[in-house]
Amino acid sequence: MSIFEYNGSALVAMVGKNCFAIASDRRLGVQLQTIATDFQRISKIHDRLFLGLSGLATDAQTLYQRLVFRHKLYQLREERDMKPETFANLVSAILYEKRFGPYFCQPVIAGLGDEDKPFICTMDSIGAKELAKDFVVAGTASESLYGACESMFKENMEPEELFETVSQAFLASVDGDCLSGWGGHVYVVTPTEVKERILKGRMD
Repeated sequence: MSIFEYNGSALVAMVGKNCFAIASDRRLGVQLQTIATDFQRISKIHDRLFLGLSGLATDAQTLYQRLVFRHKLYQLREERDMKPETFANLVSAILYEKRFGPYFCQPVIAGLGDEDKPFICTMDSIGAKELAKDFVVAGTASESLYGACESMFKENMEPEELFETVSQAFLASVDGDCLSGWGGHVYVVTPTEVKERILKGRMD
C-alpha cells in the first residue's frame, strides 16, 4: 500500500458559472481500519479560496499550518487576500522546496479570481501543477471520480445544479473505494456566499 493511500481520501473540485464546488470524504482510516468519520480535509484560506489536502493526514495538517502562516504574512504585508493563482504558486513552491523529503499530499486548490472567474488546480507531492477548466480530482478514489465527473459535468452550471452534480458524482465514486467514504463535505462558493453541506453516505 502506497503511503498516499495509508489514511484514504477523496477530493474533487468543479467549476460552474461564476462559482465553484469543492467536496471531500469524511473518513480517516489507518489502512483498512476506520478511525474517524468526521475528518476535515477542506480548509478555508479566505472567503473566495479553499484548499483540500488528500494523502497522509499528518503531512496534510503540517502543510496546512505552513500555508496559513504564509498567507497571514502576505495579508500583513500586502493588506489584501491572495489570488487563487498566487496561492497555487505558493503551494507549488513550498512542495518543491521539500522535494527530497516531500509532504505526502496532493493538494486541490479552488477559488474565485478576478471578475469572479473560478480557478481550480491540483498538483502532485513535489508541486507539479495541473490546471483544468472543468474539474480536478485527488485521493484514493480519483480514478472513479474522473469517470463520474467526466460523464456528469456541464459548462456554466448555476450553484444549485453544480452542488447536485458534484454530490452525485462524488457519492457514486466513493462507493467504489473502500479507503474513502462515510459521506462527504461539500462547499459551494459564489461571489456573495459560501454554502457548506454534509452529505450522508450509504454507510451512515
